[in-house]
Amino acid sequence: MEQKKIEPIRDARKLGKAKMLILGIQHMFAMFGATILVPILVSGYFQAACGEELTRGLSVSVTLFCAGFGTLIFHLCTKFKVPAFLGSSFAFLGGFYTVANLDSGMYAGMSANDKAAYACGGIFVAGMLYFVLALIIKLVGVNRVMKFLPPVVTGPIIICIGLSLAGSAITNASTNWLLAFVALAVIIIFNIWGKGLFKIIPILMGVVISYVFALILNACGVHNPDGSAILNFSSIASASWVGIPKFQFMKFDVTAILVMAPIAIATMMEHIGDMSAISATVEENYLADPGLHRTLIGDGVATAFAGAIGGPANTTYGENTGVLELSKVYDPRVIRIAAVFAIILSFIPKFHQLYQLCQQQLLVVYHSCFMV
Repeated sequence: MEQKKIEPIRDARKLGKAKMLILGIQHMFAMFGATILVPILVSGYFQAACGEELTRGLSVSVTLFCAGFGTLIFHLCTKFKVPAFLGSSFAFLGGFYTVANLDSGMYAGMSANDKAAYACGGIFVAGMLYFVLALIIKLVGVNRVMKFLPPVVTGPIIICIGLSLAGSAITNASTNWLLAFVALAVIIIFNIWGKGLFKIIPILMGVVISYVFALILNACGVHNPDGSAILNFSSIASASWVGIPKFQFMKFDVTAILVMAPIAIATMMEHIGDMSAISATVEENYLADPGLHRTLIGDGVATAFAGAIGGPANTTYGENTGVLELSKVYDPRVIRIAAVFAIILSFIPKFHQLYQLCQQQLLVVYHSCFMV
C-alpha cells in the first residue's frame, strides 16, 4: 500500500499558536543536546589543561543565549526567509583544545578564563572571515562559485564533522542503551505511524516518552549498567530558578587567532552544504534568494557575536534540518520561536541541570534526526 504524501506547511500560523509553540519546543530540543555538549567538552579541556574550572564564558547558559540570539541575527540577515537554526559548532573543538594547552610565552601560567577569552577572540576573527567569502560570492555570482563547491566537495566536509561526533554519541548512549533505543524507537514509530499533531513532533515525543520511561525505571529502583542512578534530582534542587549568564569579553592575540580563525574555512564549506541541504529539503533555492552571501553574513555575524561575549562559534544545524524533513513544517517562524525559547532557558539554571538527567535520551534524539 502506497503511503500518502504529506503536503508541506509553509505558513505555520494556520496550525494555531499552541501548535506553533509545540513545534518550536521540538526544534529547541533537537538542537539542545549537541549545542550544550560543546561548552561541556570545552570546559573539560580547560580544566584538564589549567587545573581550574571556567567561571566566565563558554558555559551552558552563555551558549544557549548565543545560539538563540545568533539564530535571530541570522534570520534578520536572511530577510526572515531561511528556516535554519544556529547552534554550537563542533568544528572548533580542536582549536579550543590547542589554546587550552598552550603553555609558553604569555600563555605560561595563564588562567583558564583568560585562555578562553583569547580563544573567543579567534572565533570573532573567524566570524569576520565569512564576510570575505560573502563578498566574493556577491561580486562573482553564486552560480560561478558553486561550480567550484559542488556537493562532492562540501558533502565530505559535513560527513567528516558528523563522524567526529560518533564517539561522543556512542559514549553517551552506552550509559544506558535501553533508554537510548527507546528514544530512537519512539521517534521512528511516531514518524511512520503518528497521526495529526503527533506526526509532526516525533523528536519531542522521543524526548518526553523516553524521559517518562526513565522516571519509571528510576522509581522501580533500576540503575544504569555502571551502578549509578538513572536520575538524580539533587543537582536540580540546588540550582536556582533565575540566573544571569556569565558573559566574558573576548581578548586578542595572534597565536590564538592563527589557531582558531582558519577553522572557518571548514565551517564555511559546511555552511554551503547545509544551505544546499535545507534548500533541497524545503524545495526553495535559498542560495539564490535571499542569496548565499546573505546566509554567510548571517552565520558570520552570529559567530562573531558569540565570540565577542564568550560563547562558542555558531553554525547552521543539520539536526534542525532533520526536524524540517520529519515534520514537513517549513515556516521560519517556528525556528524563531525555538530561538526565543533558547534565550529564555539561558536564564534558567534549573533547566541546565535537568539536561544532565536525560543526557542519554537527548543525545540519541539528536543523532536520530539524521537516521530516521
